[in-house]
Amino acid sequence: MAVADGIRVMACTPHFMPGLYDNTAPDIFARVQRLQADLDGAAIPLFLVTGCDAHIRVDFLEGLRNNQILRLNDSRYVLFEPPHNIVPQRMEDLLFNLVTSGFVPILTHPERLKWIESNFALIESLFNQGVWMQITAGSLTGRFGKRPKYWADRMLAEGMVHILATDAHNTRSRPPLLSEARQVAAAALGLDEAENLVLRRPALVLDNEPAAKAPPPLKATVAKPFGSVFTRMFQWGKAR
Repeated sequence: MAVADGIRVMACTPHFMPGLYDNTAPDIFARVQRLQADLDGAAIPLFLVTGCDAHIRVDFLEGLRNNQILRLNDSRYVLFEPPHNIVPQRMEDLLFNLVTSGFVPILTHPERLKWIESNFALIESLFNQGVWMQITAGSLTGRFGKRPKYWADRMLAEGMVHILATDAHNTRSRPPLLSEARQVAAAALGLDEAENLVLRRPALVLDNEPAAKAPPPLKATVAKPFGSVFTRMFQWGKAR
């Protein structure tokens, strides 16, 4: 399904949180190698790389340094998934420490976080500090509903998105599809930036190139009106 949609490289990034998602780096490596062998045996032209969707933990930086937390293709880039329902204390300090230590945290699906309305300024601050933002293709196409689509559209228009990813979990509700969202991004920002979102920046990650070499996210040239219920929700959250 992924190959038919135009995908040629896929990062295998299971959730990673001791006590809840008890995956280990050696096990992930072994499973990815077995799956790659099956793909090769079936002549499916999909190349797999390792990684994980790492949840917040007190030893996060140490885990990166000793390879307990898998980075994307063993690069300086790591997927970071914050709690979905609440803003964790000192998350900004943690991510700042990761950036100053030479890593590039990639915040996964901020547009789907339940606390984004009342804490969008935090997302902006993280972006300005060097944290990369990755939105889910399904959010941009409306698969997750109006609220995530609103925030995906807004972040894209404001030039706050580095990567567009499938966040695939299965073949039905969370399929490995990217082309439709790429078309949405191209309509909003142009084909060149759409290619940056799905090809050039991800390739830079896989090659472990410095973040400074990546083309900066492009803002929409024509401001999109955000006069929906979600704008009012956001304004109400700030007022609170």
